[in-house]
Amino acid sequence: MAYRNKTYVAFDGDSDIRYYNLMKAWKQSDNTDFNFYDAHDLNTALDTSTEETIKRRLRERMENSKVFVLLVGNNTKNLRKPYVRYEIDHAISYYKIPIIVVNLNGLKGCDANLCPLATRDALSIHIPFGQKILQYALESWTSEHYTHVSKGEGGTYHYNESVYSRLGL
Repeated sequence: MAYRNKTYVAFDGDSDIRYYNLMKAWKQSDNTDFNFYDAHDLNTALDTSTEETIKRRLRERMENSKVFVLLVGNNTKNLRKPYVRYEIDHAISYYKIPIIVVNLNGLKGCDANLCPLATRDALSIHIPFGQKILQYALESWTSEHYTHVSKGEGGTYHYNESVYSRLGL
């Protein structure tokens, strides 16, 4: 088994890549504590010749991941391209890694109108897009996730207002 220390980020590459790029910019900034070990730094020379080759590379990245972040925008729920659905299914069913659903519209809970069905049924935390709350989730959700798993609990979770207040949000 691979050493899992990476953060796997899935998103609609056509519509929402700017949010992923902003996360990478937060990580690079010297003025912030935001950090994550990006699984997409692995196998950067992604061979796009066949769908199976792409899926194999995605699996290799996910094997090294300790948490799965899904950026949910206006089109995520209805994506017909195979990769985001494939990534979600593998994170939930095969790798069983903690899932952080990030609402790009700012909602602090599960957005049934935009969130893919699979993540509405899976054990996951739903947060708005933002540097402080995402860092908090990256640091705390993994252990919270496994606590819920050990108790046989599932479903969607969200942080209460006291968390946002403590973070100054």
